Amino acid sequence: MDFSTFHLTIPLWEIILRGSVVYWFLFIIFRSILRRSMGSVGVSDFLFVVIIADASQNAMSGDAKSISDGLVLIIVLVFWNLLIDFLSFKYAWVRRMVEAQPLVLVKNGILQRKQMRKEFVTKDEIMAKLREEGIGNIAEVKQMQIEMDGEISVVRYDN
Repeated sequence: MDFSTFHLTIPLWEIILRGSVVYWFLFIIFRSILRRSMGSVGVSDFLFVVIIADASQNAMSGDAKSISDGLVLIIVLVFWNLLIDFLSFKYAWVRRMVEAQPLVLVKNGILQRKQMRKEFVTKDEIMAKLREEGIGNIAEVKQMQIEMDGEISVVRYDN
């Protein structure tokens, strides 16, 4: 049996460095660009993610050819993801850095156009979400916002 497919073909430090640099680069891009939840990601957003995944693969793996190279790279990516989750749970300042703050789209029945522009949310998208919530008129909305996880929440005025 040939075990050469399990030997590292590039130095361990290089795999860790490449994986870390690409992870943080992609984290910053996705944190600043893709805020919407996966349920509301459009075709262009999905295509962007697929292309980024393909483009970043070579940057992370270099000339990696063995299974061990790939496994080490996966471990590095999982490590950073778990570390960020743990630190976000433990420290509020880390959570504020890595999670997007809620963004108000409608306040007291009035569209917040500046906030809408930040996330490229159209009035039609807002009206569609209101219809999903059983609301026919924007004047019925006390507040509508994009939450930290990208989901949109709606609070009606009490009747």
